[in-house]
Amino acid sequence: MLALGAAVSALALIVAGQREQRHPEDAIQQQPVAASPESEKGARPDQPVLRASQTDVGRYRALSDYLANRYRVSQEVAFDLVRLAHQVGQEVRLDPLLIIAVIAIESSFNPIAESGAGAKGLMQIIPKYHVDKLQPFGGEGAVFDPVTNIQVGARILKEYIRNTGNVGIGLQMYAGALQDPKDEYTNRVLGMKQRLQHVAVQSPNRFAAGPIRTASARNSRESILAID
Repeated sequence: MLALGAAVSALALIVAGQREQRHPEDAIQQQPVAASPESEKGARPDQPVLRASQTDVGRYRALSDYLANRYRVSQEVAFDLVRLAHQVGQEVRLDPLLIIAVIAIESSFNPIAESGAGAKGLMQIIPKYHVDKLQPFGGEGAVFDPVTNIQVGARILKEYIRNTGNVGIGLQMYAGALQDPKDEYTNRVLGMKQRLQHVAVQSPNRFAAGPIRTASARNSRESILAID
């Protein structure tokens, strides 16, 4: 049943992406952010939390083109996920390129990916360890929903980074690899983030995120909050 529900969620993303194929800019201006229950307090249901500028659209398109080609996913779905990562990143104050990089390393943008250890979805969340965070979104059964997975995954990652005070150690904790002396997971994620940074810089509107560092995780001083 979980797999069926996940497939339906993935199909919904594809259909939504196809509707936006001709004019994605208009879709961004009109659609509200998929906000968390906390951020919805005090906001009208029909009030968008975040709007994208033309610069943002160029950035999203450049990133989604790169990801679609690299991971062989629909460009429209990639565009939706890039936009969602930026929206959630803005909401939780976490660099959206870091979120996208984690998705790339964890699941290669497969929304129904599942590991032998029970990690599920785009950001490979293990539901039994994060019941409290999944509950506001419908419980463990919602873990394969792309919006829920990114909302919850980003909050888990942000919590680990905040608790450790270090991006690299937070990433190693997210991967369950704190004992790895080579910090291979962190190096992979930050390497992907650097490639995404390069793609963003090369976007039509020359929009770039903050500087990227790929130093060893234990020595990384990369800012936790990299949103201008």
